[in-house]
Amino acid sequence: MDEEVIPILRVADAAAAVRWYGRLGFAQQWEHRFEPGLPAFVEVARGRVRLFLSEHPGDARPDTLVYLRVADVDEVAAEFGLRVEAAPWAREIELRDPDGNRLRIGTPAG
Repeated sequence: MDEEVIPILRVADAAAAVRWYGRLGFAQQWEHRFEPGLPAFVEVARGRVRLFLSEHPGDARPDTLVYLRVADVDEVAAEFGLRVEAAPWAREIELRDPDGNRLRIGTPAG
């Protein structure tokens, strides 16, 4: 097993969040609810990158920032109609998901 860190992001509507993250190339892996009608806890993945999306109050704070390093930031920028900014370390864009979580997405410089 490879060790990894999986950020947990607070979302109000897991199904809507899964659709939004689908635009970034993430696909839902599984969903857990303790009982029908209770908050959802969902895993989405893009290759080896994973995020947990939680409807549970207290699991994570709004306005979290996650950095996602991708092979082609231009492709992601085009999907969201954004212009890529150049920084010394990467070419980047920044997005906010529907719940206010921030994603800085970049392709390393050089």
